[in-house]
Amino acid sequence: MTTRVAKCSCGQLSATCHGDPSRVVLCSCNACQRRTGSPYGAGAYYQRTQVSTEGASREYTRHSDAGRWFTTNFCPECGSSVFWYLENSPDQIGVAVGAFNDPNFPAPLRVVWAESKLAWVTFPDDVPVFPRAAQPR
Repeated sequence: MTTRVAKCSCGQLSATCHGDPSRVVLCSCNACQRRTGSPYGAGAYYQRTQVSTEGASREYTRHSDAGRWFTTNFCPECGSSVFWYLENSPDQIGVAVGAFNDPNFPAPLRVVWAESKLAWVTFPDDVPVFPRAAQPR
């Protein structure tokens, strides 16, 4: 079984993930752009039973562009977002793909909220792109 560890910038907060994610998603919604400071957020979604977290975190809950709550857990020391919970996927936890620092991490299965993407952003041709949210699998 594959085990991957996602960490914040200072290494104080981590999420250890056992097995492969059920899906990897790129999100270009306005809220993810602000949360990450980049053109999109890249999230790997696991069943909560597959993930254990360690270290202190702070939470920030906001409403997504779809109107549902989204609670981000970030490091109180360095501010890095490491993992989050979504109202529409209560049994899952999202983990920031970049926090794994793994060049061989699985590719995204879809792009959501493409209607909010920056004009110069392009996505791989073989990845389905949705103007808004897609239903979770």
